Amino acid sequence: MRIVAGQFKGRPIHAPKSDATRPTSDRARESLFNMLTHADWAPDLEGARVIDLFAGSGALGFEAISRGAAFCLFVETAHAARGAIRQNIDTLNLFGVTRIHRRSATELGDKPAGLGAPFNLAFMDPPYKKGLVEPCLRVLRAGAWLAQDALIVVETAADETPDLDGWECVSERAIGAAKLWFVTLS
Repeated sequence: MRIVAGQFKGRPIHAPKSDATRPTSDRARESLFNMLTHADWAPDLEGARVIDLFAGSGALGFEAISRGAAFCLFVETAHAARGAIRQNIDTLNLFGVTRIHRRSATELGDKPAGLGAPFNLAFMDPPYKKGLVEPCLRVLRAGAWLAQDALIVVETAADETPDLDGWECVSERAIGAAKLWFVTLS
């Protein structure tokens, strides 16, 4: 895997040496970020505060930083995945603009004040068909993790439809075996 565009274009991204992580492919990331760059409903990546939930290798967060995001919080519980994220932070020298949060994305609680302002872009790529989207959306709202104008990019299996009650889906797109849902607070 490599970073597709921006400041770190072409730089490799290390992934955990485990079958437990399903990194978003370069092609899918390129499609996703093309949509974010050109859609009128998407926040500006330049200066964005990003949270990468179920981060895995951190590929989505690192791609956002490469394209101008100011900060990314990687939320991940798996030891091997956090190790890969740390290795990527070291390799790209992204100390100070990244942080790893070792907590379940479905049990975040309130956003700590030390993390700064709420996030205006969230990536949520949970394991498919485990029912994790809905509880994660609930804790993001209840814990004040998101800015009022935040966009959440949810990846599911192509044949999976999350319950987005209380959220507005502004767009959706199938990419191979996956489907992307672009969701805002309603």
